[in-house]
Amino acid sequence: MCRSAAVSSFIIAIAFSFIFLTPSRAQNNWTLSTQHEGISVYTRPASNPKLKAIKVVSLIPASSSQLLAAIMDIETCDEWVYHSKKNIMIKQISALDLIYYSELDVPWPCENRDYVVHVQASQNAQTKVITVNSPCIPGYVPVKDKIVRIPHSVGYWTITPQAKNQVRAEYVLEVDPMGTIPAWLINLFATKGPLETFKGLKVHVQQDKYKNTVYPQITD
Repeated sequence: MCRSAAVSSFIIAIAFSFIFLTPSRAQNNWTLSTQHEGISVYTRPASNPKLKAIKVVSLIPASSSQLLAAIMDIETCDEWVYHSKKNIMIKQISALDLIYYSELDVPWPCENRDYVVHVQASQNAQTKVITVNSPCIPGYVPVKDKIVRIPHSVGYWTITPQAKNQVRAEYVLEVDPMGTIPAWLINLFATKGPLETFKGLKVHVQQDKYKNTVYPQITD
């Protein structure tokens, strides 16, 4: 059973460490939760009434390919995703299609969480909007002792061009962190994780290796 301070940090980690996944997009009843440094965090009731879904929106000074390259660079996620501990490429199917394993660092006495995801990115040829979907999938990595496997999470990135070298990045997440974590605490602390992650992403994406990335399937 988790206790106060440790639970707080754990909730912040879970709240936004799942950066890719596939959602139910029908609901639009979002409520603004917080805004800071150009980053807006919204919440709405999730399919599980005890939890909330989270949406994060921000303008990022980058091209579409540049931001996509940073997101798809799985093995560097721990440099900007809040409380991300380990990210391992399992299978690179193509530049826009991969499978990876991730472990989240959860403070004691709670157990770390992990998951396996199939990431796929695509672009609408008319609007140039890029969507990154990645459902959790079974197999590939056996369940580990003292690490809780996340079997289900839904979410997606949407990258929308705004101007030259500026995009609107939107991320939607709904996740059950499993275990005996109180849902009201998860909701209470579900803002710091998104803010810290997006702040980290805005810095991380400016690396030259992302600025110089070209995808044959993507038009900026």
